[in-house]
Amino acid sequence: MVYGKRLDDLDVLGRSRLLRGLGVRELGAFLDLLDQVALPHGTSVIREGDAGEYMYFVLEGKARLCRGPMELRSIGPGDHFGELAMLDERPRPVTVEADTTMRLARLSRSRYRALATSHPRLALHFTQALAAALGDEVIAATDSVGLLVHQRSAPRRLQVRVRRGADELIVATGTVVGSLLPREHDGAPVVGAASNKRPVSLESAIVADCQLEPLSLASPNGREIYSRSAGLVLLEAARRVAPALDVRLAGTLENGLVVEVVGDVDVVRVGQAILGAMRRLIVEDAPLREEIWSIDEARAELGERRAADAAALLANRRESTVALATCGETLALGMGPLLPRAGYLGTVEIEPHARGLLLRLRDLDRYMPAASGARMDPAAAEAMAPRHGSEMASAARRWLAGLGVTSVGTFDEQCVRGRVPELIRVAEGFHEKWIGRIADAISSRADTVRIITVAGPSSSGKTTFIKRLVVQLLVDGRRPLALSLDDYYVDRERTVRDESGEYDFEALEAIDLSLLRDHVLRLLAGEAVTTARYDFVRGKSDRAGGASLAMRDGDVLLLEGIHGLNPALLDGVVSPDRVFRIFVQPSNTLAFDRLGALAPEDVRLIRRIVRDRHQREYSAADTIARWPSVRRGELVHIYPFLPHADAVFDSSLVYELSVLKTYAERYLLEVPASHPSFTTAHRLRRLIDQFVAIHPDHVPPTSLIREFIGGSGFEY
Repeated sequence: MVYGKRLDDLDVLGRSRLLRGLGVRELGAFLDLLDQVALPHGTSVIREGDAGEYMYFVLEGKARLCRGPMELRSIGPGDHFGELAMLDERPRPVTVEADTTMRLARLSRSRYRALATSHPRLALHFTQALAAALGDEVIAATDSVGLLVHQRSAPRRLQVRVRRGADELIVATGTVVGSLLPREHDGAPVVGAASNKRPVSLESAIVADCQLEPLSLASPNGREIYSRSAGLVLLEAARRVAPALDVRLAGTLENGLVVEVVGDVDVVRVGQAILGAMRRLIVEDAPLREEIWSIDEARAELGERRAADAAALLANRRESTVALATCGETLALGMGPLLPRAGYLGTVEIEPHARGLLLRLRDLDRYMPAASGARMDPAAAEAMAPRHGSEMASAARRWLAGLGVTSVGTFDEQCVRGRVPELIRVAEGFHEKWIGRIADAISSRADTVRIITVAGPSSSGKTTFIKRLVVQLLVDGRRPLALSLDDYYVDRERTVRDESGEYDFEALEAIDLSLLRDHVLRLLAGEAVTTARYDFVRGKSDRAGGASLAMRDGDVLLLEGIHGLNPALLDGVVSPDRVFRIFVQPSNTLAFDRLGALAPEDVRLIRRIVRDRHQREYSAADTIARWPSVRRGELVHIYPFLPHADAVFDSSLVYELSVLKTYAERYLLEVPASHPSFTTAHRLRRLIDQFVAIHPDHVPPTSLIREFIGGSGFEY
């Protein structure tokens, strides 16, 4: 609403630093150029990003200047804002929100320009004062930045060398990474970069010589950037539609995210509301940023936002600063690069899940591995048989919460308080209890079950699980006879090949099914059978080179291998009700905060790195290089058959990363900075840095972790 002028307005304008020193007549002439407006409490006077035509002087009331989610300062009578509009139509750099009813005087750009003709002395005074005010703000900002970075982060050179493939470029220091990369690489959108093999955002500034490589959605590291960014946008969408609701990411899939919704709510309704808000953020192209905060400032802010898990994790940080990821008013720990803006995300969908919601990232579907002409869809498989929602994993979260462990930060707190022995005893006791339950479930079906199959992805701890299951079965009076599928591979030259022409040792056809089925049938009939043995060095099968086995009444045959859940493995041998199928993998991992958690596949990769380097002398670089092929085999040959499992065993141990860290830290540092595996090694080092180290001597000899660090009480 436009209001008339009052005599006491001259006193208020006279307090403005832009008009200070002017006489009453000149102030009156200036006041005649101004319109006056009155605005109610809560009004956005100007908005960040909008084009500006007016600058404003506060006559009455108070307001806040904000940039993004950050409040810059409060203003009151005698203050001004919006002065950059006098120069041109550049977007507003701040938003001004009225905290009270306000009365403002505004000056248009056209009247400011006319001032030079009508009142040249007044125009000169005002312009000089405006320039001085802007100069003071620049100096203050420079001094503030200097204090924050201790005068150490300023670039030392004007130009830097950038190696991009075979090209070497000389560019200005501060050049944005994304400006030097193509939009697509390997037929997929570029979503990040590796600078000297370290993943960075497309909006990162180059301040030193580097080798620059694009990260696209065709690469695991690129898909991780995409998924992390999608999770941040989802959290901001949830904040907008249900700010009081506790929403957090609970698991990662290859083409989606599992979202936990805490509380008794209609998840379908909430999910659709979040989806709508998320799609609006994508259309708005909301910016995603990584900001550097001091530890104390970050802990205080996260504490005020009820982000206790994130605040707890920062309590023991050695560094003085921390990266925080932001979207809108959502703040989370910065665990890696982000997309520049929400508009980079494509099609997203949300549906119900056992933990709450399942966010499907449709743009990632085309990068999933194919099998038998059909592309795998891990998100669809998750909806049918959740990897992240087993009964055992849910029970583990409950007892952990009872011990005060809800995140990595709270786990570290308990370790520092001296509760390591207790946590280890309870974790190991929990494993033993569930192994006993599985053995009891098998024994309760003694009249029908003759075969037990155990399957799971690489480094899930299947071997130790089987050793401990055998003990529990013997307690129940059942004698298991072990048969490994690894001994039934066909000769290497007969192995089928994948779409790239490489041997596919994880395909079902790589198993000599006719020989396996013949041996199983004869064993079930009570015959003595000399089993097969496979020579991995020569790649040859010795069809009668294994141990001689014979089953007695009450015995069970225990088959271990990647295809244990696949009904086709024993097709035509026994009816399904005579087979008890067990799926083993670490699925319950601790969260860093609402956005980030340790992925189960990273736990398995760290396990494998430690085992391969500690016990087999394979380098971490080689293990990491082979990992994508291993993961492809899991997606194609294991997870699709999870619905057939009669029991799911969560092999994760809450303390294992603290133990594995004592080995993995050095093994990961051994990866050369020039090696393609360095990008993943660097990321894994950042993950294990969050955990308090635990000495391996604390680990009992029957623990599943002993399979990877050595010193087991079992013979392998």
